[in-house]
Amino acid sequence: MKINIEIDDKLMELALKTTGLKTKREVVEEGLKTLIRIKSQSKLKSLRGKLHWEGDIEQIRNSIKNE
Repeated sequence: MKINIEIDDKLMELALKTTGLKTKREVVEEGLKTLIRIKSQSKLKSLRGKLHWEGDIEQIRNSIKNE
């Protein structure tokens, strides 16, 4: 998708410098991916303590070790 947006020059410079990415496009795409990941994690965190799980964690750990 092609889109034209205005981004603060200092913000873009800092993002390029901080990330080490080479292009503005890479910075924008990485920023969008990061935003999506953070928001998704936030949704998962909101479920903490609200889900019921039945299982034996030691059994799972042991089966992983034995693979």
